[in-house]
Amino acid sequence: MDIADFVAGLPKCELHLHLEGTLEPDLKLALAARNGIDIGQTTVEQVRETYRFDSLASFLAVYYPAMDVLVTEQDFYDLAYAYLTRAAAQNVRYAEVFFDPQVHVGRGVPFESVVRGYHRALQDAERGLGVAGALIMCIVRDLPADSAMATLEAALPYKDLILGLGLDSDERGNPPAKFAEVFSRGRAEGLRLTMHCDIDQQNTTEHIRQALEDIGVERLDHGTNMVENPRLVEIVRQRGLGLTCCPISNRFVTGDTKAPVIAALLRDGIRVTVNSDDPAYFGGYVAENLVTLALAADLTQAELVQLERNAFDVAWLPDDRRAGYLAELDAYAAQAGA
Repeated sequence: MDIADFVAGLPKCELHLHLEGTLEPDLKLALAARNGIDIGQTTVEQVRETYRFDSLASFLAVYYPAMDVLVTEQDFYDLAYAYLTRAAAQNVRYAEVFFDPQVHVGRGVPFESVVRGYHRALQDAERGLGVAGALIMCIVRDLPADSAMATLEAALPYKDLILGLGLDSDERGNPPAKFAEVFSRGRAEGLRLTMHCDIDQQNTTEHIRQALEDIGVERLDHGTNMVENPRLVEIVRQRGLGLTCCPISNRFVTGDTKAPVIAALLRDGIRVTVNSDDPAYFGGYVAENLVTLALAADLTQAELVQLERNAFDVAWLPDDRRAGYLAELDAYAAQAGA
């Protein structure tokens, strides 16, 4: 079977997806019109022209201003449901998705509007599209630690709607240790923990060490620079932690998909997963990321199945639901001879 066809039918689990990063140009224009916001563009082509960057910093300079079109609970619902519709079409069965409430609250949007809009979309998508999901609230690391703690406090009345706590945005000068107290509180409140350790950033391996040893995260987002320190690789291996890799976004912000590194970690038994990050900006959802990696690293069908097995294994799922998804995966692999 052709790799693209095999990937299309593969039951998938996505663990590294920023809902705000799924803002496609047509939806951005529609939300701007609905909310009476002048964004300076009037066509899809003009919006797409603004989605240009060559580093993490230049990407974030485009990414955050685009969020101004998100104002009401319905806006957040529409954004999430649009992503989930695309995910369902790519046979994503389960997704744990990031959102950045600090950015919205800082613009005067109530926290409740953000979380309820996103959560309602997840509920409707499970019923109507057959794709289930959960929310991971991300701390914006280039904002002060007291803002992070205030955001966590604001989230606690809604913590039954939030599965995990993450850390994203500009890594320069913003190590995991800056947020140790916030993540300790999050763990005490029952939230699962993950952190971005972006590709080829300043002090990346030390940030990975802090995330693993000082914070005690349960997953690493990106994180492949750990290969620069074999001790970190061994910690990840011993704990059975997952890495949520995103080949296409790697290429946009570093000029390299890091496919050989991702494939080597996979073949070395590390629980590598493949995800789409900010697909509206990087031009590829999870299927395109899997195909990109498969072609660049000459992955077999069995290795593609293993990537999805890893994802379901490290997802924060109840055991019975995990078993159900893995059974679907095994049935597909058997049917395809993988």
